[in-house]
Amino acid sequence: MFSEKDLQSIESKGIRINEVEKQLDRFRSGFPFLQMLRAAAPGDGILAPDNQEKEKYRKYFEDLKSNLEIVKFVPASGAASRMFKHLFEFRDSFSGSPEDTENYTNDQEFNSVYYFFTHLSSFPFYEELKALLQKRGISVDEAVENNNFIPVLDALLDETGMNYAGLPKALLSFHRYPDGNRTPMEEHMVEAARYALDPSDTARIHFTISPEHREKFNQKIKEVQGKYESLFNIRYEITSSIQEPATDTLAVDINNQPFRKNDGSLVFRPAGHGALLRNLNRLDSDLIFIKNIDNVVPDRLKEVTYEYKELLGGYLLWIRDKIFEFLRKIEECDIPEEEIQAMAEFARTKANISLPPAFAYREKSSRILSLKQLLNRPIRVCGMVKNEGEPGGGPFWVLDNQWEESLQIIEPPQVDIKAPEQAKIFSQSSHFNPVDLVCCIRDYKGNKFNLADFVDESSGLISQKSAGGKILKALELPGLWNGSMAGWISIFIEVPIITFNPVKTINDLLRKEHQ
Repeated sequence: MFSEKDLQSIESKGIRINEVEKQLDRFRSGFPFLQMLRAAAPGDGILAPDNQEKEKYRKYFEDLKSNLEIVKFVPASGAASRMFKHLFEFRDSFSGSPEDTENYTNDQEFNSVYYFFTHLSSFPFYEELKALLQKRGISVDEAVENNNFIPVLDALLDETGMNYAGLPKALLSFHRYPDGNRTPMEEHMVEAARYALDPSDTARIHFTISPEHREKFNQKIKEVQGKYESLFNIRYEITSSIQEPATDTLAVDINNQPFRKNDGSLVFRPAGHGALLRNLNRLDSDLIFIKNIDNVVPDRLKEVTYEYKELLGGYLLWIRDKIFEFLRKIEECDIPEEEIQAMAEFARTKANISLPPAFAYREKSSRILSLKQLLNRPIRVCGMVKNEGEPGGGPFWVLDNQWEESLQIIEPPQVDIKAPEQAKIFSQSSHFNPVDLVCCIRDYKGNKFNLADFVDESSGLISQKSAGGKILKALELPGLWNGSMAGWISIFIEVPIITFNPVKTINDLLRKEHQ
């Protein structure tokens, strides 16, 4: 099936040939749907702490954080081009004819091109755009007033202008301040100064970026790092990594044969955010906060973000310390029966761990071994937002590979919607995951877990794409906060919608939360 040229291409990406063959097998067999038991809800898989409990766990975080190694892990790969999809489509189709102008004027929805242009001065990049067009002899306000939109879009999107379509989201101007605009990267730096400081007042952030953006990313870091170090009287340690080519997956045609370009070469595609597990696995800290690059707010709204980050972190530290205490006791020669029962009850009620069938009737040594295996795993505490129509994976109780109940974050493609019972359960989900996690990846002895040991390999996705006018099938690895963390201890905590403010289209910057 593979020529010598194919083998060289595979080897150049750092992929083993047996891995490619496994991918081909997966295309043929597909991925099994997850078997959902019920949607997680407050009181059944989702914690909804009251104010007293919130303060308890926030204080726990405050009391311990000065002695911890903490890092923010921020997925920031990819260009921002998808944010401008409606602008690209408009630029390609708008002729200036009366009909096109009427269509433009009639569509005044929030995400319309009309809304973009009529609120242009409210964007943080407006002054930069205005100055650039002025150098080209164009008044931005007159251009918009006269429906001369194309030069404005060219200046904003193209490489010869501001190149916003070619930059990563991390480097776009998101928010205005008296001392200048801030990018999302800078907003994450500001956040880190509050909850990711170590005992030496160093804030550590790790960004995953695309190789083509690395130079501009590093340039921006050099430009702003000193400013924020002076502002907060701290030091930053900012690192980055790219999504490894070795995590790319082979594309196939509709017959599950390797998809090839016109020159006969193989096509590989990035395997989704699940590929970032390798990047995460290289980090080694007591706590890792994970949040997407575009989920940031201006300073006036950050206090709520901080409160709930401290809540998530405090709860993780509390449950981690309890688990570590149990695991150390397990190493003792003899554990009283009441201690074993207390551990089992904690595992079930606080850590969402399903105990094996007939656990209570097993020999003492067998129960202790089971508890050690079930408790000695990475831990994640995830924020869950009430679903108000936003897309995203939801929290569900499912049957895992051992036919035990397991708390997971499920994406729609993992669900057999054609099965009435499964469709009903999926429709009952009341919350979704805004990618707001804090993780513990060290065991009770301080050793780092190998995160690859806790992946559910059967939970990837296959999707249809196109290339050169032909249909191809693409394979995504188990998602970073889905199947890649399936074997972790999972705690879900309700957080308010104000903590979730992503920027998926450029018009989202016009929402009041970003103004």
